[in-house]
Amino acid sequence: MALKITDECICCDVCVMECPNDAISLGEEIYEIAPAHCTECVGHYETSQCVEVCPVDCIIPDPDIREDRETLLEKYERLSRQS
Repeated sequence: MALKITDECICCDVCVMECPNDAISLGEEIYEIAPAHCTECVGHYETSQCVEVCPVDCIIPDPDIREDRETLLEKYERLSRQS
């Protein structure tokens, strides 16, 4: 599943540079993750880098967007071809 940032976000900017898919951007009040670009770092890293660096643990799985590892890998491959 894609990840999402909760309203506990303190807008510290740390997660933005860690995202290999450029899926994180500043929303109106907090950072947001574009589900179409989030692969949970599958294809890049073993763990989700934004989750690893978030100082307030506000990045969680989005319960509304369920994707298994195979789907995330397919998304990674599609995004890689577009680059």
